[in-house]
Amino acid sequence: MKRSVWLLLGLLATVCGIVGTVLPLVPTTPFLLVAAFAFARSSPRLHNWLMEHRHFGPLVLNWQRHGSIDRKTKLLSVAVMAGMLALTWFSGLALWILATQAAVLTVVAFWILTRPDAPAPECEDVTCSKRPRT
Repeated sequence: MKRSVWLLLGLLATVCGIVGTVLPLVPTTPFLLVAAFAFARSSPRLHNWLMEHRHFGPLVLNWQRHGSIDRKTKLLSVAVMAGMLALTWFSGLALWILATQAAVLTVVAFWILTRPDAPAPECEDVTCSKRPRT
């Protein structure tokens, strides 16, 4: 019973994460982290699939190993947030909605941007944090 609940949670979180790649206000990475956690307790096959996925795997692994977000993902996240704020402004919604959204997105953007950058791809261990200088 417990295993099936974890499996269901993992599948639901994966679907939400995939939806988040298309819908700007739905986050992807937090759902994928929940999915990895749930699959680790329910399905080694699905856990391995997620961890080895070409797009999703690096996001989860960077967070699990280093507590980091790669620079490209940071910039894309902040750009999408700014775009959604601009869309809200141009749509003519009430000022309090715009202000609330701006405040929330500012806090989230600050949190994302203050996470460490992911190590260079050639760095496999935790001690390597910068590319060698040439």
